[in-house]
Amino acid sequence: MGVLELFLQSSSSISLLGGLVVLLLVYLISSSSFISKEDRKEPPGPKPFPLIGNLLQLDIKRPYNTLLKLSKTYGSVFTVYLGPQKVVVLAGYKTVKEALVSYAEEFGERDPMLIMQESNQGHGVLWSNGDSWKEMRRFALTNLRDFGMGKKVSEDTIIEECEHLIEVFKKFKGEAFDTTQPMNYAVSNVICSIVYGSRFEYDDPEFTSLVDRTNRNIQLVGSPSVQVYNLFPWIGKLIAKRKEFETLTAANKKQNLQLFSRLKETLNPQMCRGFVDAFLVRKQNLEESGIANSHFHDHNLMQTVINLFAAGTDTTATTLRWGLLFMAKNPKIQDQVQEELSREIGSRKVQVEDRKNLPFTDAVIHETQRLASILPIAVPHKTSQDITFQGHFIKKGTTVYPLLTSVLYDESEWERPHSFYPAHFLDKDGKFVKRDAFMAFSAGRRICLGESLARMELFIFFTSLLQHFRFTPPPGVSEDELDLTPRVGFTLSPSPHKLCAVSSM
Repeated sequence: MGVLELFLQSSSSISLLGGLVVLLLVYLISSSSFISKEDRKEPPGPKPFPLIGNLLQLDIKRPYNTLLKLSKTYGSVFTVYLGPQKVVVLAGYKTVKEALVSYAEEFGERDPMLIMQESNQGHGVLWSNGDSWKEMRRFALTNLRDFGMGKKVSEDTIIEECEHLIEVFKKFKGEAFDTTQPMNYAVSNVICSIVYGSRFEYDDPEFTSLVDRTNRNIQLVGSPSVQVYNLFPWIGKLIAKRKEFETLTAANKKQNLQLFSRLKETLNPQMCRGFVDAFLVRKQNLEESGIANSHFHDHNLMQTVINLFAAGTDTTATTLRWGLLFMAKNPKIQDQVQEELSREIGSRKVQVEDRKNLPFTDAVIHETQRLASILPIAVPHKTSQDITFQGHFIKKGTTVYPLLTSVLYDESEWERPHSFYPAHFLDKDGKFVKRDAFMAFSAGRRICLGESLARMELFIFFTSLLQHFRFTPPPGVSEDELDLTPRVGFTLSPSPHKLCAVSSM
């Protein structure tokens, strides 16, 4: 029923004209906060409705698609209202890079979603701000490197995990299977080795439940109902997925407490096994020194570990699953990858130093990251101060969405932005070339702190799997029938599917 019909059915004492006047006044008053002030030239955008803003204009399941279309109309810096929340969207390579790199300080704050704020209370390394964030990020980077990120020890860990994953794939004997769980477990074990100091077996229920709950939560955070809860928290009790998220989060925290407890019992300050040990030792040293108000407390340990575990599992595993799906979808490209691997590597184990001799394979991995665009909108930013950016005034505390998919699909930067085209990363002589607009890990102060580990994992896992298997659609399914529509979630993973891994060695 429309608003006009409501007025027509109301008391006869209210005339139609009076009703329309009231409606107009309500609209003008309610939307006054939405209207940009001419003298400050705030970013343009579609006119919002009271209370709901521009929600009716957005594809709530895939908002990045709508935002891409709106950027064609309103430019590379524009405003949308998600319910009552004002959001400035940054689109296109040049604009996103300028904001995140050249104005890193001004656009460098994090704007946590309500559900994440409730979960982490400002702790950890992903959703936090201020001194706590600086201290945790610095400590996380230092210790991830100390425990092998980007070094030979991590390479050995990944190669070992590849062998376990290959054995799992072989057990299916070429029959169709879902790659999700084995891929998640393999990738997660790499971050577990760095964080906890040890890997887990794929049939360990403690480990598998932790991984499965984490990946389910990443889907829930991006679900339409949880997004609505973030905007209208008063309907929280009606959102079943919010309750599910809280239950899964509580279970993961409880399980981590048990892991921490076991590590504390066997802690040797002279021989730290992983990130948790290093944190516990630092915390202990500060306490013994009598330093109060330290950021090294139990809440920061818990949230930082949860952040590292989630980020270190989901993004890399999801990208690898896209890579295998693209190979099954594009058999001729898979042929070229396997021909290059056979020529340059043969049957020996792949190493990171082989990357320079595998330009086509490296290009395929980068093109997978670009086209999959698994984080279409960067984790929300927030302005740390008033700023005039590209002629637009943006107030301090404004939520900012860097639209990463607009960078990875920028038509002025990529020859075939919507196609799987590895030549994007190759020169005329077939040598690998870097592209400035390749911003899969974001940029600036909030760039992915695990980038070097992720790059190493993607290369070793992908090349090792393609060295051992040929990936094809299930029997009766053609390459054209493979669905590339991403599943709804905070990150974009492939829709549920099965592939055949036919042994080639």
